Amino acid sequence: MSRSHRLQTPHSGYHWDGSSRLFFEGWYYRVTLPECGQTFAFMYSIEDPTGNQPYSGGAAQILGANDEYLCRTFPNVQQFWAWQDALGLGHWGKSQHSEAGYLEAAEFDRQIQEGYQATATWHQGKLYEPNGNSAEWQYEITPVYGWASSEQSQQSTAGWMSSLQIFEPGWQVLMAHGLATGWIDWNGKRYEFTNAPAYGEKNWGGAFPQKWFWLNCNSFDNEPDLALTAGGGRRGVLWWMESVAMIGVHHRGKFYEFVPWNSEVSWCIRPWGYWQMDAKNADYTITLTGTTDLPGTPLRAPTAQGLRFVCRDTMLGKVTLELRTRHSNELILKATSSLCGLETGGEPWDGVWQANCGWSI
Repeated sequence: MSRSHRLQTPHSGYHWDGSSRLFFEGWYYRVTLPECGQTFAFMYSIEDPTGNQPYSGGAAQILGANDEYLCRTFPNVQQFWAWQDALGLGHWGKSQHSEAGYLEAAEFDRQIQEGYQATATWHQGKLYEPNGNSAEWQYEITPVYGWASSEQSQQSTAGWMSSLQIFEPGWQVLMAHGLATGWIDWNGKRYEFTNAPAYGEKNWGGAFPQKWFWLNCNSFDNEPDLALTAGGGRRGVLWWMESVAMIGVHHRGKFYEFVPWNSEVSWCIRPWGYWQMDAKNADYTITLTGTTDLPGTPLRAPTAQGLRFVCRDTMLGKVTLELRTRHSNELILKATSSLCGLETGGEPWDGVWQANCGWSI
């Protein structure tokens, strides 16, 4: 199969350099099904892939229908594979296949009893918990937006310096918006879909942020060509910590980017239930408000002590987005959704986190 595609973003390939330093890489795939109001988020990770380290191994987590959770670990790092030059990865749990690597769909079905594989255009897997919970899936992906305006060169989400080992962790939106066609079987209930909104991102490095927040949605009411990714965190930069945040919006072929090097970004985030962001650059202003009354689901994330329950998510959050021109205050877009991904993670979350970053415009 062809590994790359025209919307391939920087950092799509696997980042591990073979060294024994503390290292993790994580990938996130998501499909939203507006007709039934459900979302399936798949989270994959590999830690200390040299092996024989205290926390060496991989994991697959799914936040499924009604924010239900499924997780399987794969301790054998030799059964993990990933492409260096393009998006492609997989991890076998139980298999009849001795060498890990991409398999044609039918061969995967025959030889892999438990595991997953994922590329920019294909995603399949099978996971079974001892308690009887299970998930199986197969779907094709057609990328619509990477991380740039249509027909423009794809950008690094964290800017050109993300190619350097300065920020911990690195972060890249792999596909801000795509269309997925296939099926997911969740605990015996089969969901079939055609051209459902899909999304993908990844992170990597030697440390996770100290704390962070995230909003993501590409299934808006009456706006099929709209995708939002926003977030922020307190992260390590060489020998100090900094708080940063960004907002990215793709709408009708155009990319609106609000990042610290071209915008002023501010936020007010409660430990859970309320996310407020405002940003302005030379040409535009944007306001985001995310809310939820749901309790959210605890998820695992890489830490210095291995995977731990250090974040909380819902895929059923409410969000309002308002985009305007900077100088005339003309409304470009106002959109809402009740299928927004919302997350807070890390610590300390002992109160409201209110801060700002970037240039004063």
